[in-house]
Amino acid sequence: MNILKFIESLADESVMQAKGSRRESLGQFSKLGKNLALAAIPFGLASTSAYAADISPTPSTPIGALQLALTLEYLEKEFYQMGLDSGVIPLSENAGRDRKVFEQISKHETSHVTFLIAGLGGTASANFVPKPTFDFTVGGAFRPFNDYPTFLALAQALEDTGVRAYKGQAGNLISTPDLLTAALQIHSVEARHASEVRRLRGLKGWITGNQRGAGMPAATQAVYDGEEVTLQAGYNTASLFGADAGSESYDEPLTTAQAVAIANIFIV
Repeated sequence: MNILKFIESLADESVMQAKGSRRESLGQFSKLGKNLALAAIPFGLASTSAYAADISPTPSTPIGALQLALTLEYLEKEFYQMGLDSGVIPLSENAGRDRKVFEQISKHETSHVTFLIAGLGGTASANFVPKPTFDFTVGGAFRPFNDYPTFLALAQALEDTGVRAYKGQAGNLISTPDLLTAALQIHSVEARHASEVRRLRGLKGWITGNQRGAGMPAATQAVYDGEEVTLQAGYNTASLFGADAGSESYDEPLTTAQAVAIANIFIV
């Protein structure tokens, strides 16, 4: 579940250049993270996983970065819409404020999906990847639409994943300034989402070390692994502030493979 670089692509060149069907493109797109996804699946679920074990990451490209971003946005959009439709968010929670927050976040994610599809050339483009089928219960392991604390916990994990994933793709977009600018515009909003969700759970708005916070499923730990780094550009930030504050001062990126692994946990 770790995400190291914002722009490393989900898809290899064959996906981006192929003239085949959308289903074929999505199939190739999803293969990249299957090995890592298997390793990241909670103990006890791996035995029922259909993930393969012979896939390795491929070179990064700007188009691949957008395809990764789109898939993550599909995931968030559907998660929040299902949460709102399910009624799991209590109207009594913070005098209804929680629901208003998620209604707004849902609108943002819907806008991001539309924006990224346009950036890939529209649904008729060979670069377009359709929305996968998601299972947010992960085969029944979670009940996010029946239990509000679980919904909040997964919302936090998804948002923290998105922030680190976008950051990890920046290097892939450096050759296309317009796309990089667009991605950064979304990245900053995702960071605001992550901070707000964390505060709804009674946590700090930023990540301390590799701590996921109380009440989080153990399977989400991979989202936070690597965040404890305090060495930045050769300078140990912990020497001035201590390890906790030093790690809080900088957010670490996730690689494409790590981001795909996390997303694949929820993809049927």
